[in-house]
Amino acid sequence: MQVGFRALAERYGIALAQPLRVESMIGTTRVSRESDGRTENKYPGSYLPADSFAGHFEFGLKYEEIHLEFFARLFSAIGPEPIENWCREAPFGQYARRTGFLFEWLTGQTLDVPDVTNGGYINAVSPQRYLTRVAQQRNRRWRINDNLPGTPGFCPLVRRTGLVQTALQFDLQAALHELDQTFGPDILMRTASWLTLKESRASFLIEKEADKADRIQRFAHVIAKYCGHIEDPLGGDSLRTLQAGILGQDALGLGLRRSPVFVGQATMREDIVHYIAPPHETLPALLDGLKAFELATRGAEPLARAATLAFGFVYIHPMRDGNGRIHRFLVNDTLIRDKAVPHGVILPVSATITSSIDFRARYDRTLEVFSRPFMQRYANSYRFGKLVEYEDCTSSNLDFDDYPDAQFAWRYPDLTEHVLYIAEIVAHTIRVEMADEARVLIIFQRAQERLKDVLEMPDQDANCIIRSLKENGWQVSGKLKKAYPQLDDAHRADRVVEAVRSAFEERDMHDGDE
Repeated sequence: MQVGFRALAERYGIALAQPLRVESMIGTTRVSRESDGRTENKYPGSYLPADSFAGHFEFGLKYEEIHLEFFARLFSAIGPEPIENWCREAPFGQYARRTGFLFEWLTGQTLDVPDVTNGGYINAVSPQRYLTRVAQQRNRRWRINDNLPGTPGFCPLVRRTGLVQTALQFDLQAALHELDQTFGPDILMRTASWLTLKESRASFLIEKEADKADRIQRFAHVIAKYCGHIEDPLGGDSLRTLQAGILGQDALGLGLRRSPVFVGQATMREDIVHYIAPPHETLPALLDGLKAFELATRGAEPLARAATLAFGFVYIHPMRDGNGRIHRFLVNDTLIRDKAVPHGVILPVSATITSSIDFRARYDRTLEVFSRPFMQRYANSYRFGKLVEYEDCTSSNLDFDDYPDAQFAWRYPDLTEHVLYIAEIVAHTIRVEMADEARVLIIFQRAQERLKDVLEMPDQDANCIIRSLKENGWQVSGKLKKAYPQLDDAHRADRVVEAVRSAFEERDMHDGDE
C-alpha cells in the first residue's frame, strides 16, 4: 500500500516538474532501496498512517523529503480546509503546526485557525538535512523557527545527502595554501592574470563562441574588475554592468529581458527547445528571492552557496544574452565574497568544465537535472507561432501556454546535484588545473632565466623566442631569425635552443619520476 507524499500526489492528481524522489510503501519489513536518485522505502504495518490528508502528510514530513514544488501545488489543489481541520484537531502538534506554517508561507493565505499560544519553537526544516538560513526567524503565530533559505517567490533547496556533506568538506583555503607551499608563496598572484584570461576563454568555449577574441578580453576584464567587488551582484544595475562588460555598451537589449526566452539549438528544420525560462514579468520577484537566499545563507558553506546562486541564476535566465557567463562569474564572485578564495585569485572553473568530455557532459547533465523533467512536464505546452517584437528589441515567436502552472517549478528548484558538481569542479580546478598552471609558469620562468644567461633581452622578446622554439620542435625558424638576427649565428642559436629546451626537459624528467 502506498503512503506519504506520493499517495497524496496520486489522490489529488498532482503533476510535478521535479518528481518526488521518495516512494513509501507498507509491507512486512523495513527495507530501503536506492536507484538513479530515487529511493523506495518499505515499512512494516505498524507505520501505517491514517488514510487522510493529515495522516499521509505527517508521514511524509516524518520519513520523506521536503519538496516545496509538491507542497505548493498540493496546497493550491486542496485549499485551506483540510489543514484547518488538522490544526483544530491537533493545535499543538508539531506536524500540524509545520504544515500550517508551510501553507501560509507558500500560498500567502491565512488559515482560519487561532495562533499557537504555547509549546516550544520547532524548525520549519531540519538544518541537519537541508541548507537553511544561518539566522532563523521566529514565526510567533505557529511557534516555528523559519529557517527556509529563500522567499516564497524563490526558494532553492539543497539536501544534505551523504555525498553533499562529503563534498562540502573540501577546504579551499587549505588546498590553496598547499599550492603556495609547493610552488612558492606568491604563485597564485603571479598566475592571476593568466587564470583570469583562461577562465574567460573557456567560458566562451562553453557558449560555442571561442573565436570572439574581443569579447574574451572584455569578459576577462569584467572578471578581474568585478569578482568580489561589485555591489549587489544580483541587482538589476549590477547585472546590467556585468552584461555590458561582456557584450559591450552598444549591445541591444541590455538589462533584464522584456521578452520570452528558451535555451535550445537550431537545426535546418526547426528549433529544439531544451529549456523555457520564466516570463519576464516574474524576474524581479525571482531575483529578489535569489538575493534573499544570498543574504540568509551568509556564513554557510561557500561551495553550496556558490553553486546555488550560480545555477539558480541560470535557471531564472534574466538577461537577453550573457546568462551563462554571468552564471559562471557568480561562482568565483561568491567564493571571493565568502573569503574562501583570496581577492585577485580566479579559479578557472570554466577551464575545468571544458578540460574533458566527461566534465563537459556532466555540466550539461547537471543543467538537465532540472531542465529535462521540466520540459517533459511541459512538452505539449509550447509552440512557435507569429513573430512578435518585444520591448528589449527581441523578436520571438515562442508561445508557452503554462506560465502560471510552471511557476511552482521555477520558484522551488532542488539544486542538490548542482552543489555536488560545483564542489567537484572546484576541487579539481585547484588540485589539477591550477597546479598545472603553476608548474608551467615556473618552467617558463626558468626558461627565461636560462635564455637570458645566453642572450640578454627584455621579457617580451624572451617570451616570443621561447614560444617559437617550443612550437617548432626546438628548431629556430626562418621567421624567428628574421625577427632576431642574433640567431643567425649557429653556435649562439644552439646555445639558446639548449638553454630553453633544458628547462622544459627538466620538467618532463620530474614528471616521469612522479
